[in-house]
Amino acid sequence: MSERVVLVTGAGKGIGRAAALAFAREGAAVAAVTRSEGPGRETLDLLREMDARAILVVADVSTPQGARRAVEETVAQLGRLDVLVNNAGIYRQGDVLSTSEETWEEVLRTNLTGAFLCAKYAAEHMVRQRSGVIVNVASEAGIVGIPGQIAYNVSKAGMIMLTKSLAVDLARYGIRANCVCPGTTDTPLVQEALARSGDPDRARRHLEAIRPLNRLGTPEEIAEAIVFLAGERCGYATGAVLSVDGGYTAQ
Repeated sequence: MSERVVLVTGAGKGIGRAAALAFAREGAAVAAVTRSEGPGRETLDLLREMDARAILVVADVSTPQGARRAVEETVAQLGRLDVLVNNAGIYRQGDVLSTSEETWEEVLRTNLTGAFLCAKYAAEHMVRQRSGVIVNVASEAGIVGIPGQIAYNVSKAGMIMLTKSLAVDLARYGIRANCVCPGTTDTPLVQEALARSGDPDRARRHLEAIRPLNRLGTPEEIAEAIVFLAGERCGYATGAVLSVDGGYTAQ
């Protein structure tokens, strides 16, 4: 990844932060994009402790203005854009009966529309370079229907088809698009969801027990998969969907 420039959305914590650090370890320059400055500043500090060339962009990528600004500031400050990691996302519980229209729109706008917008504006630069990689972070919930989270499931299934569509549309420009589908990972997002349950310890044990490896994933494990799909060692892969879920979707 030496001399590559990588933009990571949702880089303030969890998988996004781990991915930003993993790319930096490989020698890439990193644009950490976050909606809130505080978590983003923490990530930037960690990157700079590694002597990485890095910037922080505070932007809401679920809006056209925010997504465009994230891409344009990356190119303006770091010179180019080689890899886009669409990781920003939110989680809301609820089935079709209990999910409000507002919640549905919020989840789809953040998780799916934001990824589309970032890919759109990033691709404009990558087409001129005749090279680039887009890695979308979907979920096991995009492959199988998990009860009680309809909006999240649909948003992540959409991410998978977004990946395949980008792959077939952009291949002629030398641009690849791949997708990572993490299983339940020990991130702040998951910890917050567990805290809302009546018995967090019991809920965690259940999430661990329903997958063959009998544990949750780590952000660092997902980050390694993202770096792999973005790198030249995996240069023949485009439109690929890689499950990193402890065997959950293999059952």
